[in-house]
Amino acid sequence: MMQAAFEIGGERIDAGTRRTIDLPVSKLSDHTPVTMSVHVIHGRRPGPVMFVSAAVHGDEVIGVEIVRRLLRTRSFNALRGTLLAVPIVNAFGFINHSRYLPDRRDLNRSFPGSPRGSLAARLAHLFVEQIVSRCDFGIDLHSAAIHRSNLPQIRVSPSKPETLRLAEVFGAPLILRSRLREGSLRQAAQQCGVDMLLYEAGEGLRFDEFAVRVGVSGCLRVMREKGMISGRGISQPKVAPLVSIGSNWLRAPAGGLLRTFRNNGDVVGQGDVLGIIADPFGEVEVEVCAPEAGMIIGRAHLPVVHEGDGLFHLARLAPRVEAEQTLESLASQLEGDPLFDEDEII
Repeated sequence: MMQAAFEIGGERIDAGTRRTIDLPVSKLSDHTPVTMSVHVIHGRRPGPVMFVSAAVHGDEVIGVEIVRRLLRTRSFNALRGTLLAVPIVNAFGFINHSRYLPDRRDLNRSFPGSPRGSLAARLAHLFVEQIVSRCDFGIDLHSAAIHRSNLPQIRVSPSKPETLRLAEVFGAPLILRSRLREGSLRQAAQQCGVDMLLYEAGEGLRFDEFAVRVGVSGCLRVMREKGMISGRGISQPKVAPLVSIGSNWLRAPAGGLLRTFRNNGDVVGQGDVLGIIADPFGEVEVEVCAPEAGMIIGRAHLPVVHEGDGLFHLARLAPRVEAEQTLESLASQLEGDPLFDEDEII
């Protein structure tokens, strides 16, 4: 049975078609209109409605590339349900290579927003009303802030254990149970009754091929699990992702120049030296040591640090050997999987 047309932004998308719809957001000071563009793929047959979004923070370009590659796959020729893909939520920040909006507000602390509030509140409201509230499920794509990087990871709320299954299906190296933040998209989606995965990987304003491929494969696996697409050409994760019950940032005990000895994905033991901070004269050196065993899932890249700066994000994990083998297996699998790009036939 063919499903009815999908309506969004005053437009109708017939079953079995796809179209990009521009949702008006605002106008720049020179009267240039700004829109939030959503690409709608409306399948012939009924099924779930799902969103995939990126660049809620404008400098997080890895998610934009993931959505671009996702839309170029051939897995959607027989799509069941509807996919709403928003590669750039925060066009203001994207144009200016900035995490924030012109009023310096963080969009991911402005949900669910208001139609009469600040620019951030209005954009948040538009996204919730036109995208989130129309969906059964969503995946929001993020990366670390500029000058930091994240190991590919899925973050889920501790209060939503049912999302763990989809997090496992996604197949990122790590699943991190992370509490909901006030004003975040995850919180707004939960208030709408919409389950959501948050994918974190790589660095702001930088591409990372491994992070992109994990993201594309993960989105396709979730859609297969939801019954939206067939499984042809989409591999299952060979090993289960690691699950962390908590994490914390290790902060600089002093200011100076940081020499880093460990990287994302490294499994460390309690007391291991992760780096050394020295003053410019080399007279004083302070070691940065792991307070407990775990895996480094995020780190700073700038060697110039101030006291209190976050240096290493350490997740509490299972035993060392298991963690190392899991990460190596997932990485080697991705190297052999298709690229899911326009040059690939799936």
